[in-house]
Amino acid sequence: MLTDEYRYKILKLVESKPELSQREIAKELGISLGKANFCLKALIDVGMVKATNFRNSKNKLAYMYLLTPSGIEAKANITMRFLKRKVEEHDELLREIAELRKDVAQLADGKLNE
Repeated sequence: MLTDEYRYKILKLVESKPELSQREIAKELGISLGKANFCLKALIDVGMVKATNFRNSKNKLAYMYLLTPSGIEAKANITMRFLKRKVEEHDELLREIAELRKDVAQLADGKLNE
C-alpha cells in the first residue's frame, strides 16, 4: 500500500511542512485520513520520520513530523527512482503520441484519396 510515489510525496510534504496534521496531509495528497495514518505510521516504524509533540501547543495531541537522517537519505533514493519511472512513462507517452499521429495522418491520407 505504501508505494514509492506515496513515500516520496509524504516525505517531501513532511520535509516542507512538518507542522501539518494527518488530516491536512491527507487533504494535500488527496488520500483518506486512514491511509495518511497508515503511511505515516509505516514511515515512523522504519525510522524515516519522527513524530514529536508540540511543546507549547494547546492541543496536546498535535504532532510535528520530522525527517530523520535515514528519512533524508531514503527521500533522495526514492526521488531518484520516482524520477526515473516518470521519465520512462513520459518517453512511452511520447512514443504513443507519435504512433497515434502517424495513424491519424495515414487515415487522413486514405480518406483524401477516396
